[in-house]
Amino acid sequence: MTTITLNDGTSIPQFGFGTWQIPDAEATPRVAEAFEAGYRHIDTAQMYGNESGVGRAIATSGLAREDIYITTKLNNNNHAPDRAIASIDDSLERLGLDYVDLFLIHWPLPMIDIDYVDTWHALEEIRGTGKARSIGVSSFTEENLRRVVASASIVPVVNQIEVHPYLSQTALRSVDADLGIATEAWSPLAQGQVFDDPALAAIAERLDRPVSAVVLAWHLHRGDIVFPKASSAARIRENFAAQDLKLGADDIAAIDALDQGRRIGPDPATFDWVPNEEV
Repeated sequence: MTTITLNDGTSIPQFGFGTWQIPDAEATPRVAEAFEAGYRHIDTAQMYGNESGVGRAIATSGLAREDIYITTKLNNNNHAPDRAIASIDDSLERLGLDYVDLFLIHWPLPMIDIDYVDTWHALEEIRGTGKARSIGVSSFTEENLRRVVASASIVPVVNQIEVHPYLSQTALRSVDADLGIATEAWSPLAQGQVFDDPALAAIAERLDRPVSAVVLAWHLHRGDIVFPKASSAARIRENFAAQDLKLGADDIAAIDALDQGRRIGPDPATFDWVPNEEV
């Protein structure tokens, strides 16, 4: 499995398994199946409500802690620095771990009263305790990133943003690279909307591979870190096999041409949703 060296000297597997929208009880068998298929990078979040399920799969995996890479993310109602610092202990308890490999601010929430720069300073403190080996951000715009970097003592190692063939994020990926920040792609398959695309279907038919593999291979070619979700052991293995698919220059250009600047998820510049539940 290809790994990417981050700006703090740590390494992250480029291909992982995502757990968004997987209920806690189902997270345990799905993550166990991912481990069995060869995945070693698992992406979860406080907001997903499935850290305990992920933790159960880790505990029964038989894998050494240093052989797996675990990401979790700060819940939107934990942006206050004191709550952010306390929340990592809650995540570690649910995961059954002494540390996570990567802890992210899930959303910048520019519309709320708490400044995400202050939240970032709390993550810097968390990293200093060793409870998170690396820290980063998710869904940050160029403005968000530059404000954080200007006042930070630690530059985020990753920016996890919506990326797929309909939203290639070329400009923001370039900003990430200029700042030494790796790009992670959430919703890499556009929440399934790519499956019916005729251009992608034509490439997939010619290569005798599923559309999902074609799109994931495009991400890997660009250098994106990806962690597709799957709801069955067969699809988990099918996605993992995309790492072996190499696309030609014409195929890459054809997928690049699908960019419409179209979001599937919320716009981080205006998204301010804060859940009521305590997580």
